[in-house]
Amino acid sequence: MHHTTLIVPGFHGSGTAHWQTWLETQLPDARRVRGIDWESPILARWAQIVRDEIDASPGPVWLVAHSFGCLASVVAASDRLNRVAGLLLVAPADPERFTPFGLRDEDAHPEDESLGRWIPREALGAPSIVVASTNDPWVRLSSAAYWADNWGSHLVEIGAAGHINVDSGHGPWPRGLELLHALKASAEDLPLGSIDDISLVRRGRQGALARLRHGTRGRP
Repeated sequence: MHHTTLIVPGFHGSGTAHWQTWLETQLPDARRVRGIDWESPILARWAQIVRDEIDASPGPVWLVAHSFGCLASVVAASDRLNRVAGLLLVAPADPERFTPFGLRDEDAHPEDESLGRWIPREALGAPSIVVASTNDPWVRLSSAAYWADNWGSHLVEIGAAGHINVDSGHGPWPRGLELLHALKASAEDLPLGSIDDISLVRRGRQGALARLRHGTRGRP
């Protein structure tokens, strides 16, 4: 069966020196999600595009996400339980740093709610790893551990690695490739749902993306 490794960058994208770009060169089945405005972190838009990419893939999808891309991937994957083989979630951004409409700055008003209430808090239904750092400026380790626990993910703490990006020295990142291979190996004997099984494709207001859109409709 053909598999796809879908690379989902975070806020500002992943440039030529980023480990995600390097990873694409190491995997013949890898491609980057297309059509996202990397400078506009609006969760509903990102999650819709990731979900569309999952739907367009010819077989099961491995999601390799970084930072804000992790949040979009979790929302999309929770709606496509029969299509996602597993997730490698690296340095997931803290939902408290964002609103449903973009970055939540230091001067945010109390009514500018965080993304926290819109992020799924149940097991993802696919094997997953959350990779976190002890000094990540975008998320505390305790927050990353909290979300990993909610998603049923295995938490891998890699020490003082910053945001696990180019700024923290993560261009070529063999450790990340090793973790992805380990994730794939652990899931080899776990069957995916049938592509035709509608019960595993969340639609209507029960889906995570639909709840997000419905709950923020009419907001600026």
